[in-house]
Formats: sequence, structure tokens, C-alpha cells
Amino acid sequence: MNQWIARTGLIASAALLAAGSAMAQIKIAYVDPLSGGGATVGEHGLKHMQFLVETINAKGGVLGGQKLEVVPYDNKVSPQESLVQVQKAIDAGVRYITQGNGSSVAIAISEFVAKYNERNPGKEVLYFNYAAVDPSLTNDKCSYWHFRWDANSDIKMAALTSFMKDKQAIKKVYIIGQDYSFGHSVRAAANAMLKQKRPDIQIVGDELHPLLKITDFAPYVAKIKASGADTVITGNWGNDMSLLLKAAADAGLQVNWYTYYAGGAGGPTAIKQTGLDHRVYQVSEWHTNVPAPAMEAFADAFVKKYGGANQQGWWYLRLKNELEMFADALNKAKSAEPKKVAAVLADMKYKNALGAEVFMRPSDHSLFQDMYISSFGSGTKHDEEKTGWGWKTEGVVKAADTVIPTTCKMVVPN
Repeated sequence: MNQWIARTGLIASAALLAAGSAMAQIKIAYVDPLSGGGATVGEHGLKHMQFLVETINAKGGVLGGQKLEVVPYDNKVSPQESLVQVQKAIDAGVRYITQGNGSSVAIAISEFVAKYNERNPGKEVLYFNYAAVDPSLTNDKCSYWHFRWDANSDIKMAALTSFMKDKQAIKKVYIIGQDYSFGHSVRAAANAMLKQKRPDIQIVGDELHPLLKITDFAPYVAKIKASGADTVITGNWGNDMSLLLKAAADAGLQVNWYTYYAGGAGGPTAIKQTGLDHRVYQVSEWHTNVPAPAMEAFADAFVKKYGGANQQGWWYLRLKNELEMFADALNKAKSAEPKKVAAVLADMKYKNALGAEVFMRPSDHSLFQDMYISSFGSGTKHDEEKTGWGWKTEGVVKAADTVIPTTCKMVVPN
């Protein structure tokens, strides 16, 4: 009788453990600004993560029923604060970290994760980078534990300048950016690539400003105006992009803009205020008017749930790629162990929501994908921020044509 009770108890315990395993959650720490100057971007990115996790979980989750969970951590765009938050996440049992805003933050996290994994074999952590595009992260500072889903700043500048070289009306360019690692890489690439592709273009201004600390860009716009520039190149993001465009609108600055992130929070509204109809350009892996029914439906569903009063739309196809490839890698690895997941991700090929193939390069863990040059203005199917204006494709660079060499010396762990 006692043996039967014991066996019954063991069976019941096993059943409970199995049920608990089926309900287990795989947590992803979202470490980005949720306060301060970068909050508008960070908060909207968090909504992206929440919607993606909800979508994946609604389809059955991963590994036969386990659910994904996003856990937010506010890093205030500070490398030091980011490391505090990453450690908190690890202490809470999180083994997957994602971040995108600020390459200085990304470098700090990547180096921290690499050192942590070296000291803690069997407890590895993976870092998924969806938007920090300093080229060094997949060159001299590359790490096996870091994966980047966005094109680096050199790839983006190559696409922009190749588009610009045939615009003979461009004579004088003003380069303005944020004073940190990413801003420096944008500045260097713009100077070098314009010199190579259009040596006749005059650089009439080249300056950097403090990151997310300027509240009034009027003095900067006055300098742009005084320079006689007909074109501005900037990698600004967050408030530094929207406030720069707002100051340009207030001053009546009539120039063409070539940007990385004009589509971020407040950017579309500020562009509309400038009246520059299809004269503000952006380089990105997608925009809302790329014809792709499945992606359009997904983006529409997101706006309805998370768009808010300003109807801010879906920004990051790359974040969708990241979460879907992560889910796919978990299933293929048949494990939530980061080391096994990393081995699957390292050379993964994946068909994204546009029906195009993207691929991770194993030598540096860079994802390559089609890149779109688009302009913002009237006459589009989908608008942004209730402006009546939207993005229109001006050119496409295929994924295979964005591949550039890497100096990464990838150290693959045993």
C-alpha cells in the first residue's frame, strides 16, 4: 500500500513538473531608455516587443508550449546604468538581453556579456542588438554572444550616398550628428563616401552635439542656413531628430534631408511642419508602404492596439526578424540554453514578413537584409502620426549587395 502511494505521489509530482515545464516562460530583458530624452523611442520599442511576444505566444509559443515574456529595464541611455540593469536581469534569471538605442551602450553590454560568459560557463547569456549600428560591434569589438539585426552605419551610409551621387542638384552638404560612437561613425562614413562618389560636393558644415541633451536646435539650424547648404546628412535619432526637424520648420529651412531615423517618434509630424514634401529621406529595412499584405496587416493590428493618441506605427521590421528568428532557433535547438540557441542563429537563413530572405553571417553575427531608401510626403497609402503623409520607396538595395567585409576574428567557444 505504501509503495502504491509512493508511486502515485511520484507520478503526480512528475505530472505537476511536466505541467509547470509546459507553462514555463523564457524571459527576454528589454534594456533601453524608458525615461529621459530617449524615452519616446524606448517606450515605443517596448510596445513592439510586447506585441511580438503576444503574437508568438498566441500561436502556441515555443518548445511545445513555453511562453516568451519581455521584462523591461530602464537604462536611461547610459552605458553604466545599462550594466546595472543587465546584472539585475541576470540575477533575476534572465538569459536573453535585447537593446538597440545607443552604440556606446551596446558596446558596454556586449563586452560585459562576453566577460560574464567567460566567468560563468553553463550559465551563458546572449545579447540581441536590434538597432545599435556602430560598425565596430561586428568588426574589432565583435563577440560570439552578440547578434545584430540591423545594418551597420557604414552599410546605411553606402546606400544613402549611392542614391545621392546621381542627384546633381546636391552641391553643398552639412553633416550634423550626435557626439558619441555612432555619430562619429556616421560622420566619418559620410565624409569618406561623398569624397569617393561625388568629389565635387562641398562639405560646408560638419559638427557633433551632445546626445539627447539639446532642447532647442535653433542655433544649429541657423548655422546650417548660414552655410548655404542645400542638403543635410544626419544620423540623429529620438528627440534629437524630431527637435532638429522642428527647429528647421520654425526657421523655414528649405533643404533636402538624408537621414537614418527621421521616421522615429515625432519625426513625421515635424517633417509635415517643414512642408518638405518628399524631400526628407530615410534608409531602413522596411517602411509602411512597402507592398506586403501580411506585414501590412501586422502593422495595422499593432497601430490599433499600441498606436496611442498619435497613432504611432510599427517601426522595426528588424525587431520582428529578431523575435521570430529567436523563436525558430529555440525550436530548432530544442532547448532554451543560450549556447545551443547561438549555434543555430549563427548561420540562420530566414524568410521575413516581406517574403524576402535575410541571413546571419557566422563570421561576425551580422544580419543582412534588403535596404529601402524612402521619402516622406503626400500621396501614400499609409500615413504616419495622422499627418496624411507617409513613406514612399525611392530605391532598394538587395541584401546581397549590402554585404561588406568584416575584420571580426570570431572566437567560437568549445
